[in-house]
Amino acid sequence: MADTTREIERKFESRDSGLPDLTNVGGIASVVDQGVTELDAVYHDTPDLRLAASSVTLRRRTGGSSPGWHLKLPVGPDTRDEITAPLTDEPPAELLRLIRSRTRGAEVVPVVRLRSARDVRELRDAEGRLLAEASADSVHAERLAGGRGEAQWTEIEVELAEGADPALLDLVEKRFRRAGVHRSGSPSKLARALAETTPGAAAPAPRRKKPVTAGDHVLAYLRDQRDRVVALDPAVRRGLPEAVHDMRVATRRLRSALRAYRSLLDREALAPLAAELQWLTRELGVDRDQEVLDERLAAALDALPAALVTGPVRDRLGLWSGTRRGRARSRTAAVLDSRRYLDLLNSLDAVLADPPLRKAARRKPEKALAKALDKEFGRLSRLVERALALDPGPERDTALHEARKKAKRTRYAAEAARPALGKKAGRLADDAKSLQRPLGEHQDSVMSREALRSLAQDASRAGEPAFTWGVLYGREERTAALTETALPARWAEVARRSRPKG
Repeated sequence: MADTTREIERKFESRDSGLPDLTNVGGIASVVDQGVTELDAVYHDTPDLRLAASSVTLRRRTGGSSPGWHLKLPVGPDTRDEITAPLTDEPPAELLRLIRSRTRGAEVVPVVRLRSARDVRELRDAEGRLLAEASADSVHAERLAGGRGEAQWTEIEVELAEGADPALLDLVEKRFRRAGVHRSGSPSKLARALAETTPGAAAPAPRRKKPVTAGDHVLAYLRDQRDRVVALDPAVRRGLPEAVHDMRVATRRLRSALRAYRSLLDREALAPLAAELQWLTRELGVDRDQEVLDERLAAALDALPAALVTGPVRDRLGLWSGTRRGRARSRTAAVLDSRRYLDLLNSLDAVLADPPLRKAARRKPEKALAKALDKEFGRLSRLVERALALDPGPERDTALHEARKKAKRTRYAAEAARPALGKKAGRLADDAKSLQRPLGEHQDSVMSREALRSLAQDASRAGEPAFTWGVLYGREERTAALTETALPARWAEVARRSRPKG
């Protein structure tokens, strides 16, 4: 079974100068020698180093206090999630699944072996609490695939203890600089080993060119969202909070940009990709919609006075939520494990590598993107005004839901144009988001009422009181009515600010 820890550390160039004295730096009262440990790690990757290209490492390590398989996923500056599994001969399937969005089914093979002599010091405060661990590592690297060669170097690592203040790393680095020790130029031992054992093999990817044309801006946005989908895949598989939501948003942003900027992109060539993105968005929505329902219904029940809670409503809600959530998560896992999903990612890569741009994509962004946004707002206007003209009821609920989806698409299209258009696009994105909120609240109320009706029927069939479910249903009806009453004024304000002039 895999375990996960959050790792916050910095690496420094040592030049064999050893570890500078850190006493009295950031509350460090003592530096406790833990001796030297011998570590032997074999790093695995695809033959074309796809993991290394995305700053992900997978290694099998013996020696030290945590032998086993270690998968490290980037989280932010100096920060990675380390997922560990017991020592086996081959990479564990549970870790291979977490890198599937990057490996895409390619073989994972040993690429580098690192043997290190680690001289460890514990950095403790005046009460003896562990603040961080500092180590001076003498590293010997041996290339196993994609070339042959060896390299040696010495480096210092400082890793924070759980709960320690990240500001300590800044203070340590300041002390190191005074001693002539500076930040490492490589993000990891593996990156340095690849660079030094086969020159050029691990050269950094070329920087993306600054967007110039309208097409450049749209493609830059699409690449960013593609990267987010790939990076969020492990988090969704691990069931991390908001991961499904964030991945679904990235997928929607991709699809929205393809549709909103069809004047710049060959719509016919991109139709298959757009359809697959719609499929992925819909599949992720099953899990996300259940997540929203669970949270909303639980909060609504918690807000009820005790006198209005009759019967085993909490037990029934818990059983209902647990069963449906389990099915939704299993469905999401099956989607991410499917060949169809990998084919989608490969198709997205292919489109970004050789984008089917139309002539208009070569135009200046100020006009081409602004024109596309004006059209998006026009489509949004027609949907909102049609919905508001309908009488309350199922037809209006459906129309408001369509308007909500269009508000999201308008917002995402504006976000894509913001680097080029500045305030104009920013204002539209903000206005679309402000409209999206009440429309989302209304749709959540519609979904909640459907769920509450089903729960009340189940309770009645089981001989349980349905009173509480009725109370919650009535409150949701009230929420929807208040939202609908406020919508015309909200829309009038949005239209006044963002409707195209002239």
